[in-house]
Amino acid sequence: MPPKQQGYVCDTIPAPRLANAHDQHVSFHDDDDDPEPAPVRKPETQPSPRKLCVRHQRMADEGTNLKLQQSLDALPVAEREAINAVWSNFSSSSHPQRALILQGLLTMCCFSQLSLLTEQLAHLIRIDPFAVLPREVSLKILGYLDATSLCRAAQVTRQWKHLADDNILWRGICEQHIGQKCHKCGWGLPVLEKKRVYRPKSKSPCPSPVPCPPSLPQPFLKRGTPCSSDSLSPPPAKRQRTDSASPVPADTPLPAPSCSSTHDQEANSLSLLSTELPATSVTRPWKDVYSERMTVERNWRRGRCTVRTFKGHTDGVMCLQFNEALTHPAFPVLITGSYDRTVRVWNMETGEQLQCMKGHTRAVRALQFDEVKLITGSMDHSIKVWDWRRGQCIRTLNGHTDGVVCLNFDSNVLASGSVDSTVKVWNLRTGTAFTLRGHSDWVNAVQLWDSNGPSTSTVGASIFDVSGSTSPIGNNLSSQIDPGKMLFSASDDGTIKLWDLNLRTCVRQFTGHVGQVQSMKLLMADECDDEAGEEPEAPAEPTADAEPTTGVESHNLLVPKRKKPVLISGSLDNTIKLWDIDTGEATRTYFGHIEGVWGVASDKMRLVSGSHDRTIKVWSREKGSCTATLVGHQAAVSCIALGEDKIVSGSDDNTIKVWSFSG
Repeated sequence: MPPKQQGYVCDTIPAPRLANAHDQHVSFHDDDDDPEPAPVRKPETQPSPRKLCVRHQRMADEGTNLKLQQSLDALPVAEREAINAVWSNFSSSSHPQRALILQGLLTMCCFSQLSLLTEQLAHLIRIDPFAVLPREVSLKILGYLDATSLCRAAQVTRQWKHLADDNILWRGICEQHIGQKCHKCGWGLPVLEKKRVYRPKSKSPCPSPVPCPPSLPQPFLKRGTPCSSDSLSPPPAKRQRTDSASPVPADTPLPAPSCSSTHDQEANSLSLLSTELPATSVTRPWKDVYSERMTVERNWRRGRCTVRTFKGHTDGVMCLQFNEALTHPAFPVLITGSYDRTVRVWNMETGEQLQCMKGHTRAVRALQFDEVKLITGSMDHSIKVWDWRRGQCIRTLNGHTDGVVCLNFDSNVLASGSVDSTVKVWNLRTGTAFTLRGHSDWVNAVQLWDSNGPSTSTVGASIFDVSGSTSPIGNNLSSQIDPGKMLFSASDDGTIKLWDLNLRTCVRQFTGHVGQVQSMKLLMADECDDEAGEEPEAPAEPTADAEPTTGVESHNLLVPKRKKPVLISGSLDNTIKLWDIDTGEATRTYFGHIEGVWGVASDKMRLVSGSHDRTIKVWSREKGSCTATLVGHQAAVSCIALGEDKIVSGSDDNTIKVWSFSG
């Protein structure tokens, strides 16, 4: 039988060579003797490249043989020859013979030698895989680790750190967590949109709070006078009606504008009108991006934040909105409305008040702004359109027979709700309006919704453009409201209604609250996580033996089912509810506030609420549990707005607070 072939045998490093005797002994010859001819040495052949295993390659790199040679040279020649013979025999043996020799040696070892073996083996059997594998394979292995494991791997050696900090790995982790919740760990990180482009800090200093016109008479208050700080007021059954209070005539002069001097107002307008673009964005390592957002998310979960207070209003703050993604100015802008009849524009970075707009004769109860305009609703029955950068009123809309307490607009439609129990819908293309009737009490919140998705129709000039144009749009564009345009409205009658604006009828009613519904938030489909709606996975790649599909089937495969938005409402029954907009049923109820909820806000990460009990609560929308309670206001929290790393709240204590979780 032919001999059985053996597997690959490592060509180990040769044992330390023992010096030859003739190399150390020099012979001397007499001059009389004829010298013998010197032996001719054969030229040494170049040794062939050796095949070394991982361990012996490491030994060659570490110079282990050199250390053994130095230890061997310290012994007598006889002992050196004996030891060298043992090493040579072992080195020339095959793997099975080596195993047999080692077993015999182990039986001869005493405990002292076994202890030495144990100590040496603990180090020798360790193999650094990343020192052997190609970089691409190493990165593929590290790609299966989570962020915590990668950080621990970076602490092993410099080589491991260089691999574990690779931008490709951390970019994958960021894409898995930022802006959405990871399906594996359940964590989601904020996008921090304003961090993606560097925005220089505003140079304007934060001035001391400036006084504004004194508060109006007591009848203008929406609720009773707030009680002292040591005891909470009784739950508000309903806000005090203002019917008995006659509006201040339009020609009645307001107190002298002590908000700021004319020079300061002009300077602030210039800062708002500045078109200076922010500095070019700077590329940062993805690990730093992840670390920054992880810090923010941990602060959210642990309720750790810093608080800044903006003072300037002389009466309760009833509405607010902020925007951190404006093209200009380069700083985030906050706009607030109050019972002191003023609308104020703030620099959120410095806390500086930039504008103090006057024009309403009673409390400002609602506002919304975009890049171009600001629209406010007041208890003086009017709606005003402002150029908020210049602080100028562009247009006034009259139509409601009582105070306007809520509004919402998009590119084509403005909706407003009033104390007169009606909702007015204003067509921004034509300037016409119609009224929706169905509620039996105050309409406290309205929210527009495109049920067919964002409109793709061309948006023409609006009657609310900054130039003040009042001419309708030309006949080449449709004057009708876009198909699928819907409207949610919430009322003191305890119901929420869904209206079809083309049919001008109520198509669904949401009942479940036992108190007045004060606020709503419609979380759009792109802001919902996967639990909020249904969206099938992408179709699999076709195989060779797959049957061809028809055109209709192929179309159905390529068009996924759209996610449904989530409707959230807050009520004076102390609860917050999530609603299924298809069935009109409440899918979840949040309990925790001990008094009525005045305001709610939400994004895909969390839900926040402000209450008459003077607290702000942060909720996990999926679990329905309260993750943090923020205390600081001295009166009811009447309005609230949510950002990726902050909460902005307004209160009946006349202040605005910015709760920052950015660390």
